[in-house]
Amino acid sequence: MDFIEFKNFFFKLGCFSINQIYAWQLEFDRNNLTRWLKKGYLIHLRQGYYTFPEYQKNVDYLYYFANKIYKPSYISLQTALSFYGIIPESVVNITSVTTLKTAAFQNDFSNYAYKSIKANHYFGFTARQIVDEKTVLLATPEKAIVDFLYFYPFYRTEQDFLDLRFDEDFMSQELQHDAIKEICDSFQSKALDNRLKILLKVHHL
Repeated sequence: MDFIEFKNFFFKLGCFSINQIYAWQLEFDRNNLTRWLKKGYLIHLRQGYYTFPEYQKNVDYLYYFANKIYKPSYISLQTALSFYGIIPESVVNITSVTTLKTAAFQNDFSNYAYKSIKANHYFGFTARQIVDEKTVLLATPEKAIVDFLYFYPFYRTEQDFLDLRFDEDFMSQELQHDAIKEICDSFQSKALDNRLKILLKVHHL
């Protein structure tokens, strides 16, 4: 198998699975992947998923791969909060929400963590174009906040929320109050409702 031919076909995909390879060429010899990985021609993202080292030059592909290597999923929690500038920290790990079981993968690009949620709570995300006409599924700011409160219930006091240092300008000027309350209500959890009320209180909302 000629690597140039292989790369010409799959490079534009960004990342690809072993199933896509066999769909392209049923008689593909999987030993080629082992050889190309050793030579540094390919990077292993997780079992059955691969990409090319050239994509390490573009950080946007960190998000793109998150959606692709574990589906269905959307980026949320700390990663989305950092993306929108709601929290001051730069987040290295990529956190997502999925209807599948909780999972984590580590590769040359990042550490990818996936939190499992019920199907009726799997909403509140949009497709955003990032690079090379590719899109990623990313939680809205309001859903990212509710997801955060849902998965990290140990944030429950006013001081806890002050310590998170949510951006005051965003909270006072950009947060969609009706939207975040509607999202929270859909979880039908009094404990979650109370945590959201405390968060809004400390930001004078």
